[in-house]
Amino acid sequence: MMATERWCRVTMVGADGTALAGGTLEGSRAPDLAAVDDLARLALEAKRRGGGVRLSEVSPALRALLDLAGLVVEVEGEAEGGEKTLRIQQGQEEHHAGDLTPGDLEDLE
Repeated sequence: MMATERWCRVTMVGADGTALAGGTLEGSRAPDLAAVDDLARLALEAKRRGGGVRLSEVSPALRALLDLAGLVVEVEGEAEGGEKTLRIQQGQEEHHAGDLTPGDLEDLE
């Protein structure tokens, strides 16, 4: 049996900050983009319900991936044991000269 590595603790919180559910995100290897995807989906679902997701004990490898993916993990109330809140930011995609447009894709068919 392979040993698992804890990537972080996850707590879903309500609009008032009350903990609703929690668990641990872990795996037998270093975290990958699938773990980031799982956290992003969980954060979006929590946001739709008016709450959020609080991360604690975030591993350096997962923290680096979250930063790389553009998901902001902000420190919230350091006095509460280093808990962090996962915040999803919406942004607009930049367009550059030479980028394909949806019309270009239709021309390829």
